[in-house]
Amino acid sequence: MPLILTFIGILALVFLIAVVNLDTFISFVLVSLGIGLASGMSIAAVGKSIQTGIGGTLGDLVLIIGFGAMLGRLVAESGAARRITNVLIGWFGIKNIRWGLALAGFIIGIPLFYNAGFIIVVPLIFTIAASSGLPLLTVAIPMLSALSVAHGYLPPHPSPAAIAGQLNANIGRTLLYGIIVATPAIVIAGPIFGKTLGRFQPKPDRQLFNIREVPVTNLPGAGISFFVALLPVVILTLFGPLKGMLTEGTVLHGIVALMAEPYIGMLVSVLVAVYALGLRPDETGKRPTMKAVMKDLEEAIKAASPILLVIAGAGALKQIFNDSGTSLYIGAQLAGINMSPLLLGWGMAAVIRVCVGSATVAGLTTVGIILPLIQSQHVNPELMVLAIGSGSLMLSHINDPGFWLFKEYFNLSINDTLRTWSVMESLVSIIGLLGVLALNLVV
Repeated sequence: MPLILTFIGILALVFLIAVVNLDTFISFVLVSLGIGLASGMSIAAVGKSIQTGIGGTLGDLVLIIGFGAMLGRLVAESGAARRITNVLIGWFGIKNIRWGLALAGFIIGIPLFYNAGFIIVVPLIFTIAASSGLPLLTVAIPMLSALSVAHGYLPPHPSPAAIAGQLNANIGRTLLYGIIVATPAIVIAGPIFGKTLGRFQPKPDRQLFNIREVPVTNLPGAGISFFVALLPVVILTLFGPLKGMLTEGTVLHGIVALMAEPYIGMLVSVLVAVYALGLRPDETGKRPTMKAVMKDLEEAIKAASPILLVIAGAGALKQIFNDSGTSLYIGAQLAGINMSPLLLGWGMAAVIRVCVGSATVAGLTTVGIILPLIQSQHVNPELMVLAIGSGSLMLSHINDPGFWLFKEYFNLSINDTLRTWSVMESLVSIIGLLGVLALNLVV
């Protein structure tokens, strides 16, 4: 019966989100209520479980995602993202421009949420394609594949950060492993696959863009642009291992332990970005007021709030699975399957992604179902985060907003979008899985 309820619940979630077009958060709450009551829980217990799931899932994730949104806004609006791209193009030259764009997309994608990153880099892609004379999609795919990988694999992005929290995975280690796994995925799905797309000739409408243009003469310096964009990576990957090397109880250990907390690292990054990028004078020499910069950060939080609601709804469903006993039952059944838990997690996320369209929903729904199996078997939690994250990127198609974002901005037919964007996303997902399985042999 628990398996049947879970199956019905996932079908109901797919139906409400993909067919009825009901808000994702509301859909999660309705499905949670239905599964809880059908499992024999009392109304009061169901309500309590939903509240606990939402609160427990968000926790310090609100801080990580909130600060991440602020940092991305500052990197984008200040022109730092454009400076990073310009520098890398200068390093790689026109002949190897695809590799430079892939690296630029990856660096820009670390602090920026996917949709925000997409809006920022697409005008750069158009400009570079026009100036270099290269086919547009051969320039676009390397950069966008890197953005997609960062979105699916790497904290502080919402889905991998939330999955890491549910699995008690170390975020710094997840980020480090994620960069290792991401590298071949970006190389193959980006520059190598992108080079084959010269036959497509999209004619995009350039009036779609509405972002603040920073004059080239007033872009921030290359050093500070790279430093601010990569600061979260440095803090998250440096202070975690360093904490274990110091003697507990000492002042230095306490300071390092505080810096190792992901939300503190993100807070420090935001404060540095406010000073170094937000308060920079404009082309007239006038310095923005702190009030204006803070208003910009408020807008970033507003943009991130729908993502937080989706994560909250997935947390409610996960808690219902736990409190109703469904997770324990499913875990016991899955334990008998002769399959790598990493492959199973990837497969579940991939199926839900294909059905629902949202990578975030796919990842968070999967972790709620598979959590008992993780607890009963010896599985590296950081690699499980990456396995689920890569599965959640599988085969983007017509039910994924990212599919339509790419289609409309590049003015492609649905068929051509499937042959370019969907193939790229599938390559990212499959190569990510292979990278996780290979890494599992050595860590």
